[in-house]
Amino acid sequence: MSAAGAIDRRSFLKLAAVAGGGLAIGCFTAPRGLAGASASVEEKAPGPFAPNAFIRIAPDGAVSIVSARPEIGQGIRTSLPMVVAEELGADWRRVTVAPAALDPVFGQQSAVGSNSTPNSYEEMRKMGAAARMMLVAAAAAAWGVPVGECTAAGGSVRHVATARSLGFGELADRAARIPVPADSEIVLKDPKDFTLLGSRVGGIDNGRIVRGEPLFGLDERRPGMVFAVYEKCPVWGGRPVEANLEHVKSLPGVRDAFIVDRTVPEGVLTGLVPGVAIVADSTWSAFSARRELKVTWDEGPFAESSWEGYLKEARALAASPDGPGTTQARKDGDVEQAFAKAASVVEAEYTYPFIAHTNLEPQNCTAEVKGDRAEIWVPTQDPGEAQNLAAQVLSIPAANIRVNITRIGGGFGRRLDPDPVAEAVAIAQRVGAPVKLVWDRTDDLQHDHYRPGGFHFMKGAVDDAGRVSAWRCHHVSFASKVYDSIMGPEDYPARFLPNFLLLHSRLENGVPQGPWRALGNGPYTWVVCSFIDELAYAAGRDPLAFHLALMGDKDVVPGGGPGGQPYDAGRMRRVVREAAERAGWGSKLPRGRGMGLGYTFCQQGYIAEVAEVTVSRGGELRVDRVVAAVDVGSQIVNLSAAENQVQGSIIDGINAAWRQEIDIQRGRAVQSNFHEYQMLRLPDAPRSIDVHFVRSPHPPTGLGEPALPPIAPAVCNAIFAATGKRVRQFPLSRSDLSWA
Repeated sequence: MSAAGAIDRRSFLKLAAVAGGGLAIGCFTAPRGLAGASASVEEKAPGPFAPNAFIRIAPDGAVSIVSARPEIGQGIRTSLPMVVAEELGADWRRVTVAPAALDPVFGQQSAVGSNSTPNSYEEMRKMGAAARMMLVAAAAAAWGVPVGECTAAGGSVRHVATARSLGFGELADRAARIPVPADSEIVLKDPKDFTLLGSRVGGIDNGRIVRGEPLFGLDERRPGMVFAVYEKCPVWGGRPVEANLEHVKSLPGVRDAFIVDRTVPEGVLTGLVPGVAIVADSTWSAFSARRELKVTWDEGPFAESSWEGYLKEARALAASPDGPGTTQARKDGDVEQAFAKAASVVEAEYTYPFIAHTNLEPQNCTAEVKGDRAEIWVPTQDPGEAQNLAAQVLSIPAANIRVNITRIGGGFGRRLDPDPVAEAVAIAQRVGAPVKLVWDRTDDLQHDHYRPGGFHFMKGAVDDAGRVSAWRCHHVSFASKVYDSIMGPEDYPARFLPNFLLLHSRLENGVPQGPWRALGNGPYTWVVCSFIDELAYAAGRDPLAFHLALMGDKDVVPGGGPGGQPYDAGRMRRVVREAAERAGWGSKLPRGRGMGLGYTFCQQGYIAEVAEVTVSRGGELRVDRVVAAVDVGSQIVNLSAAENQVQGSIIDGINAAWRQEIDIQRGRAVQSNFHEYQMLRLPDAPRSIDVHFVRSPHPPTGLGEPALPPIAPAVCNAIFAATGKRVRQFPLSRSDLSWA
């Protein structure tokens, strides 16, 4: 933009207000890490800044807050506007939340890594506070009183001394003419004065969901829309050679059928996979025609791969730790010397399979392409990457593609990868009409981007004093073009031990992999907490005391935690003690009942969970109770949603550990639907889940993922306490838990 046409921050906000009527305000945000600086945003970093969100106050006093990030069920479409409304002093009953398409004006619009709250909390507070200050200044000017004598609450500004008040709507036009506070001038509320944050607020979309109103990608309808399915090779990496296209085209309702055999270069994301498209007048017609489709496939180089083969290869790598392909990821002290002097040495092999995301809403995308312009409607966790991939497929500028973000019926990381978008736009470009592409459940299971499986070959030692003296882990993982071995926080417990060795090997394979809730933290937490439990029993010590002793007596432990952060052992010890105390740790339980502990540092949160289980003599498992202690900072935004996230994570974690696995034979997934890929049923859910939030003087962090990793080791350690049987293989359903 030329100097004559440039719009500065305050001018932009005023133009927004004049154009729409009433008061509209946006908050320009700097990259995370600069937000706490005292200088104005424009001075923090070079380059342009865009608003994070907007407030619009209508003349009738109604407040509209834009929600720009994807809603996956984590509740941010409600909680982030709550942050704005709290600082604004709005009446939540008169707040509406408006969705937003992808637009640079909103800044970051992804939902990934439980980062929506930590990346937006302070900026959303500032946005609400700036608007409140402008409204208060407008009221004070109207009454001719000092600003300090006026307060905003419940959607109006009050002058207590004279009992006068003006509603936000009455003040909107006047407030739009007030100078926007500079970043350094914004005064935030004292959290002790919060009335909305920390309360229980129902989801903003709850009513519409119950009424079945259109919200999700599957609900999208466009004039003249046709429906498509896309058949891919069952072996990952394969491609179509020929198909009975003429027969398929002759079937009722079918408009076209064709082979797509072009690819988009793979970078961070998976591009367009070759396949066969069928376009029809309805989803039913497309699905019906697909059942008659016959394709000859070139199955590629991985057609003979299998899980049994991977396990055999992993064991061979573990048996030759000095062989090619194995790297020394970390080494502290001398583990071999410590093993030689140890009072007790424990060795164990832990394995866990690939698992799928099982989103309730199957993958889908609606796309319309007109020349060098396109528009898509898609349930995506990362609309920017969806836009970029569509641009690659269509060979048009990304700026020419409008991305409408629908509500998402489950993401868990899968909807960060927009491969359905690539398929939809490729088909729409050929068809010349709006196209709704829908995957069925088999597509979802057999063409997922799975949480990686893995193998951990463990060896640990305890000394004469009953302390861990050496730790050796050989982690064999799966290489991936998309995510090259998603690993967990493997420096725990390294920072607490004098002798530690981590070896890493990768298996080449064609299995598509991607982020699954908590990334690699989930399986790694299970391995670490379970193996520490094994060492505790080898040392003849109570597992709780053993875990706490391992963490030492310091609070913040340097050395670079996950993501380069220091590890706050003090926060971890507090949640571990809290969960144990609330669960009644140490209570005498009969044989067949037991308690187990799991804990993790995940996505900046510190979580500990104690599970109490019952195992019958015949090996039937029941999870009776789970107690969770959760430290995600100083403020819980929406107590209802926060509890929901912890409870849901615990149930999902039990689900993943107990029954879920993608078995691989002949280069393809064996499971095709829920009759083969078992999900947790209500009778198997915990009888009670008690959630306790431990406040700490740290910025609020997210809750979509942190509560999931600890439950697997908590349950497995409880099984051992109940039966004496150690679970080292997932899913749990493969283990014989019977006892005499």
